[in-house]
Amino acid sequence: MPEGPSLVIMRDAAAKFRGQTVRAVAGNSSLDLARMQGRQVASVMSWGKHFLLEFGDFSLRVHMLMFGSYLVDADKAATPRVSLQFDNGVLHVYASSLTYIEGSLDETYDWRTDVMSPEWSPQRAHDKLRAQPRTLVCDALLDQEIFAGVGNIIKNEVLFRIRLHPATPLGCVPTEQLDRLIAQAREYSFDFLRWRKQGVLKRHWQVHNRSACPACGGRLTRVTMGTRKRRTLFCNRCQPMSGGPLSLL
Repeated sequence: MPEGPSLVIMRDAAAKFRGQTVRAVAGNSSLDLARMQGRQVASVMSWGKHFLLEFGDFSLRVHMLMFGSYLVDADKAATPRVSLQFDNGVLHVYASSLTYIEGSLDETYDWRTDVMSPEWSPQRAHDKLRAQPRTLVCDALLDQEIFAGVGNIIKNEVLFRIRLHPATPLGCVPTEQLDRLIAQAREYSFDFLRWRKQGVLKRHWQVHNRSACPACGGRLTRVTMGTRKRRTLFCNRCQPMSGGPLSLL
């Protein structure tokens, strides 16, 4: 599933269509795609894992699900979910979920929750995390209402960076370590963005899709964990449980 940094790259690639008019539209989506015909793109945006084309009184939202992709000024041997033709190029989106958002995007999205937004609010994240002490950190990091854009890769890598066991309840995480978790959710996302642009992202993975811990050399644990049932990789030796039972009270 594409994570927030990948959507930023998509947003930047499609930025040239801002101010352009949709000359032709096609695709196999059940959405009324013709609604975009002849409309001018007011803005090209992203929020978390959503790509957004704003047309003034409504916007197209693209969620890439598990296997979504896109191409700008190129195509492939697959039928796009939507294809938008402009005077200066074409945007194809494949295997994604499409929907329209009515009215202002500010009424739908809280930009303070997007870890890559200039409006990102660490304090808001801190308050929301402290309000759910029994939630496991592996689930909390994937909560898009707190960390919009964070996906499974970022989750695994952030928890290794701060040496925290993924099954630790939030109420057992000391304040200093919780603040590090919040800070690293944003910092790693920007590292991810830089490495992805350079084509070296996988070289920098420390635990995701790895078998041995880069710190102690021990075998990494690979399990499906949490209410979200996502694949989690961690080192039992280097990522101990934090705090204790009294922290939950």
